[in-house]
Amino acid sequence: MVTPPRALSAIPAPADVWMLVRQRPAVLRRSTRELAAALAESYGSRFAVWHTDELLFGVQGGRLVLRTLGGADLPAPGVVCVRQVAGPMRNDREVTLLRHLEHMGSTLINTVDAQLKSRNKVWQLQELALAGLPVPDTVSYATAPLEGVVRSPHLGTPCVVKSVSGAKGGQVFLAPDPHLLGEVAGSLTQEAPFLFQEHIAHSHGRTLRVIVVGGEPVGVVLHASHNGTLTANIAKGGSATLCAGRYPQAEQLAVRAARALGLDIAGVDLLFTSEDTFTICEVNAVPGWRPEMTAVTPAITARIAHALSTRHRETSPPASWAAPRPTDTDHGGGARSYPAAGDH
Repeated sequence: MVTPPRALSAIPAPADVWMLVRQRPAVLRRSTRELAAALAESYGSRFAVWHTDELLFGVQGGRLVLRTLGGADLPAPGVVCVRQVAGPMRNDREVTLLRHLEHMGSTLINTVDAQLKSRNKVWQLQELALAGLPVPDTVSYATAPLEGVVRSPHLGTPCVVKSVSGAKGGQVFLAPDPHLLGEVAGSLTQEAPFLFQEHIAHSHGRTLRVIVVGGEPVGVVLHASHNGTLTANIAKGGSATLCAGRYPQAEQLAVRAARALGLDIAGVDLLFTSEDTFTICEVNAVPGWRPEMTAVTPAITARIAHALSTRHRETSPPASWAAPRPTDTDHGGGARSYPAAGDH
């Protein structure tokens, strides 16, 4: 399903809640469509889906502005649910738009800062390690030549090799020995760095994904690979088994991981170090979920409603507030009495 482009002359109605998705012709994920349908049912015309290629933004007369391609002014929505894949985001494109919305006063779920921490797998590991959470030993680099990186004495094998910005199990493979690492170094793309991560043998072909919303685990699924391959992603032919409540330690760890990255919504992938202990593989700021995980969409819609109501409380005057009455000496120009600052 592709959302049809808006007519350039159309003036959209203001909306309280947006869902921001990737540019067309990207097909929206099933879970994103499910969430959009639930938000449309909750908010009606106060909800809108926008693709990143439909918006203009900038500064005019010293104030931040947001417009459609046709030039219609758009007020910043109260809440923006970000459903772009974090990995491919670029600072001078999608991130700039998110910053603009945040600076115009919108509440982003997830925030720009949380999105930035999540889009780079090494950035994630930095935050998670500093929070004292278990992560696999990992080596990465900045501008060092890849051929030199793979010869580092601190890079052990077997190891898992993956792009710092990959998604859905793409650009991930197991390097069993240094010889293979040396052979592939010259053929790997240099568009983004790679990381070389300790292979957790006990979890080979298995990952546990926990969906966390608002600090609560709302869905757990065990992914298993096909024919014993390394990656267990559904996109790579893996299987999925719901298992909420079976691994309570994993659910608690996932909540801590989401909190460490500042994520309201997160998909936390965990590896088995034993049958009841875990390490964090990676965290996804825009997770998908299985149709059977029926608690996820209601949890996200509730989180958005909470963010919207919080904004309304913060911007509305207290119910007990009343306009000050004139004093006896106020006759169209005399002194007025106002409540003290502490009374508001």
